[in-house]
Amino acid sequence: MGLHNRKFTTGTAIKLYSYDLPSRSRSVISRDLNQSINEYLFNPALPVFTIDTPERYPDDRNLERDLFGLKRRLEEDDSRYVDQFFSEDMVDKAIGQIRVTCYVFKPRLDKRNVKETRETIQREFFKNDMSVLFSVNGQVHGHYTSEFITRSLKFPLLRDYLLIHVDCADLHTEFRNELFMASRDRLKDGAESRDLRRRLASLLAKGRLKDIHKERKASITVESGDAEELLRNLTRNLPIRDELADLLNQTFKLGDKRTGKRKEKRRETSRTDPREESAFSAKRYPSYFRINAKPVNGEVYPMVQVPVGGERTIRFSTDVEDQYFDRVRDAGELQIALLERGSNKTGGGDRLGQPRDIETVLNVVKSSPQNGTIRIVVKPTAEVKVGDDIKLRASLSSPDRSLEQIFMVRIGVPEKKKPDPKKGDQPDTRLGLPQLHMVYKDESRGKTTWNDLEENGISMDHDVVVFPLVDDETLSEVYVNMDSNVLLSHRAKLTKEEAIAIAEKRYVSAIYFHTLFLYTITKNRKFGIVQRKEEEAGEENVDVTDYISELFRTYYAQFRLNFDTPELISALEA
Repeated sequence: MGLHNRKFTTGTAIKLYSYDLPSRSRSVISRDLNQSINEYLFNPALPVFTIDTPERYPDDRNLERDLFGLKRRLEEDDSRYVDQFFSEDMVDKAIGQIRVTCYVFKPRLDKRNVKETRETIQREFFKNDMSVLFSVNGQVHGHYTSEFITRSLKFPLLRDYLLIHVDCADLHTEFRNELFMASRDRLKDGAESRDLRRRLASLLAKGRLKDIHKERKASITVESGDAEELLRNLTRNLPIRDELADLLNQTFKLGDKRTGKRKEKRRETSRTDPREESAFSAKRYPSYFRINAKPVNGEVYPMVQVPVGGERTIRFSTDVEDQYFDRVRDAGELQIALLERGSNKTGGGDRLGQPRDIETVLNVVKSSPQNGTIRIVVKPTAEVKVGDDIKLRASLSSPDRSLEQIFMVRIGVPEKKKPDPKKGDQPDTRLGLPQLHMVYKDESRGKTTWNDLEENGISMDHDVVVFPLVDDETLSEVYVNMDSNVLLSHRAKLTKEEAIAIAEKRYVSAIYFHTLFLYTITKNRKFGIVQRKEEEAGEENVDVTDYISELFRTYYAQFRLNFDTPELISALEA
């Protein structure tokens, strides 16, 4: 058979498509089509060759394109888009095994500003608004939008810079069949999909992604001296009734209004002084592999104690590079094998239990190497009991021979929960008020600029009024845009410096405290926010911080700045 001047042999599959470009498309079909195929065929078994004709699209200078899937584009050694990527392997008795790979994009590309970089990344890798891809044998069967990153992971700074791939090929067949629709284009809304979402959020929210999010937050350059002084003055004379103060005090400390004092929050940073870090020289293949644990009570092998119902993180030291498990060529692997299982009691039997699959006794999560450390998390299943000893072998692959470590996991008693303190003695765990930051277009107007925020995933332009940042489910920072269209338009009507200064303080106080109250009320009353989709049926969950930011982006901020309550009443009575 011949097609396009080529002869094909038995076994070749050929698809013929008829299509039209949607209105206002930015490029010709072969590029747009390939971008979508790349996303949906994340890791195809064979490459795809797309061909178009000059009669149909004469402006297309590249009518023939090779397609290898999004995985190859992301993991190529010369990828100019990806800052870092890593994987987490989870083996769970209830659902089977999944590999989750996270790709974190660079906030700025060479010869592009931050805004152009974000637009390029969205166009090249998120064409179909898929931030979390679920695939079986390389083909995407369902996805989440960036809502998962902001709502479930609570990492808003990574919303536009994170792509997550979940390989579902090794899930238990029964579980996997209940995940996807028969059309294989989306996830079912069932117990299995909700369970997988919960497990996925738990896996990623407390691991390496959390450190990356903290690093990006810590790298934001802010000068908050003026903002802190303004916030102290505002809270000192805060004209709110007791019931409103009580509402805020459920989450935040208002401090002493008479003095304006409040407990300052410590700004966390995951960065350490480079001088304090020992030099790490990564190798393509590992030369050593050691567990960071020691034998106890005369035992032969290193011992790790894990409580029933709990979990423990076990770390191994090595010298292999971070992408060893994930690189395209010569990838390695870490295998955990069950050798023996038995009781450490001297009575009631004389032989160890027979080994079975490790997932019968332990749920295991394996992570990619990071600066010479490989981390695994083990959690006992319901089958084990206190006193059980589990002998394991960890094998790190290498071209010459596998590097092995044998160690023991001893199942201990459940960890005791701390008793609830008596009423009146309970420590106050509330945080201080969220940090206020006033942000400007450039350094000529202020220390903290739009670009400082843009480089760390916070979009700021003339249309944006406020960005509330939530960290660990707590409103920690409020970024108020001092060069928004709302404020600039209002200032243009004023001529005196004193009036301008008063207007800016009024603007900051209105935006800050309305953001604070909207967030507090929404969270404390457990309201959920949904947005109806315009192009297709259904609704989409919206994070409360996105809702607040969009609310102020409309006429609400202008209304708050231009109307006092007495003026509004007078206007209504006129």
